[in-house]
Amino acid sequence: MNVTIHVADSSHLQHAQEICDLVFVSAQARGTGIAKRSIEYIEEKMRTSKSVIALDGDKLVGFSYIETWQHKKFVANSGLIVHPDYRGMGFAKKIKNRIFELSKTLYPNSKIFSITTGLAVMKMNTELGFKPVTFSELTDDKEFWKGCQGCRNFDILQRNDYKMCLCTGLLYDPKDKNSSQPVAKPFANKIVKPIVKGKRSRKSFRKKK
Repeated sequence: MNVTIHVADSSHLQHAQEICDLVFVSAQARGTGIAKRSIEYIEEKMRTSKSVIALDGDKLVGFSYIETWQHKKFVANSGLIVHPDYRGMGFAKKIKNRIFELSKTLYPNSKIFSITTGLAVMKMNTELGFKPVTFSELTDDKEFWKGCQGCRNFDILQRNDYKMCLCTGLLYDPKDKNSSQPVAKPFANKIVKPIVKGKRSRKSFRKKK
């Protein structure tokens, strides 16, 4: 296994149909999540270098792409997918980190957001500095929300006037200093000895003699 992650370009167009199929099958299996995308849409993301692709030689491992909204005020990290043969190996996190870095490089002043139903994606976003927000804090561009039409939960979004759905909105604001702070690690492995008042160890007692 020799997996590498690239900024996609025209040389990767041969994988576009497989990506579309993988996105569709994954969404159907989960019952929620990624909306269906056309092969033309995926190819456009590759040609404009607004996507990343993970490959094991010539075999597709994973993919994710960037969308911009409201005159680049908002950037969306979307379509994160990993081939079933490579799941559970940490590639989703590596792809997520790469598309996040690419987004910051291309659009350093834009707010980056993601909507997802997956707990794993929520965890990855949180570690990168994303914060959960209501849909009202995300783009109000109608074209973005039209992209949810391929999702089986689109009727829920419509009934709630595009303000609520099964997805969770997560936002990274480059102007928010706290967003760039690393998440504190828990002290789960640290053993703390309790202090017992009124008692001294034999070692400390001998020293005072």
